[in-house]
Amino acid sequence: MRRWQLTRLVVAFFVVLWTLGSAPVATAFGTIDTGGQHREHERITRASLSCAGNAELGENCFAAKSMDFLAGHDREFGAVGAPDSDEIADPRAHCDNADFLDGEYPRTLESATEGLVDCVNHLRARFGEAVVAAGALLDTEGRIVSGEVDLDAECSVFDAAERRAKCATLESFGRALHGAQDFYAHSNWVDEADPARAVGDDNPPGLNLLGPTPALDLRSTDPPVIPSGLSTGCFVLRDEVPGVGECTERVTHAALNKDNGLVDPNSGETSGPTTPRGMVQDNFDKAVQGAITETRRQWQDFQSELADHYGEKKAVLMTCSLSHDNPLTDCGQPDYNRLVVTAFVVLVVLLSVGMLVFRRRRRRSVV
Repeated sequence: MRRWQLTRLVVAFFVVLWTLGSAPVATAFGTIDTGGQHREHERITRASLSCAGNAELGENCFAAKSMDFLAGHDREFGAVGAPDSDEIADPRAHCDNADFLDGEYPRTLESATEGLVDCVNHLRARFGEAVVAAGALLDTEGRIVSGEVDLDAECSVFDAAERRAKCATLESFGRALHGAQDFYAHSNWVDEADPARAVGDDNPPGLNLLGPTPALDLRSTDPPVIPSGLSTGCFVLRDEVPGVGECTERVTHAALNKDNGLVDPNSGETSGPTTPRGMVQDNFDKAVQGAITETRRQWQDFQSELADHYGEKKAVLMTCSLSHDNPLTDCGQPDYNRLVVTAFVVLVVLLSVGMLVFRRRRRRSVV
């Protein structure tokens, strides 16, 4: 059995346990379309970067096949869903375990800050991996390499033999997007506490801020900027309110997350939130809009990082190669085979005309 097939079986088994078991499992914006999830990551990514409707294909949106791999589709996790296959229990990949409340609390502010720094550093590493992988999109002459951008066979995030540069770049970038989107669902950056209940670990205060957040500057090497009062939820397999195990008397993922609801993949409009925190005020919609804004910011930042790393000219070709389905014809790169054929035809025509002129002159001289 291939590795990706085994991984999917494990994920499917995990989902079944989660759906049927009495103890809920900590989740993120959804990757699947069952167990309360509605492929929220895919829909957020499409609403952020897809060339939907009459949008003109360009540097700010992705064509159909390229978007299918970045966002996922049908039963394919895609790049943005990849952490829910092999990093599902890693809090760094989902910006969990940065919980804190003012007053008496079972952990220190320093510990909470370390949790968020771990997340940011993890996402910066993924972002950096994508920048490095993009280098193989072009050859030493700065031309797009056909085999590195070909999407005739779908990219696979589970196949260790996957070596195409476009697939590798989008996978790493998608993993960075996953955590960046989760930040808005798992933290109190955009949301508000339930005004009908007392503030506490089961109803933490919200910051009610807009995205993007300076905390997720993935291009920087400086410590992330963390505002006072920022918190994410404590992560354990048994996710409850009040918290149990390591999360006893702490703000839990279950208390804070705004993971699930319906997202229109074209407009980004939301409806039907299903988590307790998501149903307070407009918290689910705020989390989704924050994630959309953040996703667009990260794509712009990624293009800027490519330009700094490889130069503006190469970065433009790389960006086009990643977002277009047919970069060899769409990205303004000369088709050298076609140029050779054209040059040959022009040469033949010129020679024919030359011979015709020569013969006419010769006839006239004879007469």
